Amino acid sequence: MLVVKNIVKSLGGRIILHHINFCLQKGEIIALLGPNGAGKTTLMRCLSGFYTPDEGKIIWQDADLAEDRLRILKDFAYVPETGGLYPEMSVYEYLAFMAECRHLKPEEFADNLVYLTKALDLEAVINQKCETLSKGYKKRVVLAGALLSRPGFLILDEPTEGLDPQQKQHLRAFLRQYGKDKIILISTHIMEEVAALADRVLLIKDGRLICDTTPEDLKKIVPDNNMESSFCTIVGN
Repeated sequence: MLVVKNIVKSLGGRIILHHINFCLQKGEIIALLGPNGAGKTTLMRCLSGFYTPDEGKIIWQDADLAEDRLRILKDFAYVPETGGLYPEMSVYEYLAFMAECRHLKPEEFADNLVYLTKALDLEAVINQKCETLSKGYKKRVVLAGALLSRPGFLILDEPTEGLDPQQKQHLRAFLRQYGKDKIILISTHIMEEVAALADRVLLIKDGRLICDTTPEDLKKIVPDNNMESSFCTIVGN
């Protein structure tokens, strides 16, 4: 279980997050929604340990992130929208480097490498330089690097951007399977993604959590049961 208690975060003298509270359970895939500038990235960076909140607590399995940071972050992974690859490395070299960063034992790396290259369809490019990969492959390689330690809490920023329809379906099926006993938080602007993946929706505006619901209930906010219309209605556009 992940518990977020009264999180406040300021940047550049401006309050970005205002007293955010929620609780996430294992087996949930949660969509984090909000207009540009709402505070989604700041919240994800707080949850990933990149930022330290000014106030409040982040609790993972009864332990406080501020007090047990290194142990807790071993069970977290954050995949930002862009970046993360070293272009001169091959896919294998990059994944081996990420395994070293995570202090994985050789046998753990070997087992997870086989699992992830097959699950994410990377076998054909395992010896290819990262700089030569398509955008879709780059996305999947970064995801594989984050998943080498089988984290219990996975944060993904726009995970299917740049993927073709077939790749999207493949990745969604993988995430649904992986998320059965994990917590996955996905930040996206694509309502199709929310409908296809999410069990739950957290919607923030101006740094405040204004809606915590399901995709189905989100649709019902407007008469035509359209998620995009509901989103615009809630955020006031």
